[in-house]
Amino acid sequence: MKILLDECIDRKLAREFPGYEVKTVPQMGWAGVKNGQLLTLAESEFDVFITVDRNLSFQQNLPQFDI
Repeated sequence: MKILLDECIDRKLAREFPGYEVKTVPQMGWAGVKNGQLLTLAESEFDVFITVDRNLSFQQNLPQFDI
């Protein structure tokens, strides 16, 4: 399983997922990318996207993304 951590998540959280491939948005070169485009990029390469952005569900139609 491939996990993507949003910019607002401390990268140290990756240690809590041993056995999984975990990357951060900055590691992918996607820092500063707007949420809609970020979700589009993420769904093509990751299974899970972790964020603490509470507004994401109000800004994006989340069911349209396969992540």
